[in-house]
Amino acid sequence: MATANGHDNTKTSELLTFPCMIDIKAVGKRSARFEALVHEIVSRHIGPQDLLSTTHRESRGGNYVAITLTIRALGRAQLDAIYEALSASPEVLMAL
Repeated sequence: MATANGHDNTKTSELLTFPCMIDIKAVGKRSARFEALVHEIVSRHIGPQDLLSTTHRESRGGNYVAITLTIRALGRAQLDAIYEALSASPEVLMAL
């Protein structure tokens, strides 16, 4: 069953065994604040020890940036909450 954020909970739950490492990607317009915003949103749902790495990649034209946070996810509900919070932010154009 697909959720409001487009994720198929049934299929994904069958593929993941928690806890697990997973990449959370957010895309938005490049700004000095965007990476901090993504960290702030995701940090509300994980412990400080669960953020394993962060990378960013600018678009070819330099107008957009993709921030990827590798986290240790503890459960499906946690991932759903992260994606819902990212999708609710007007600065986040896409959450993957």
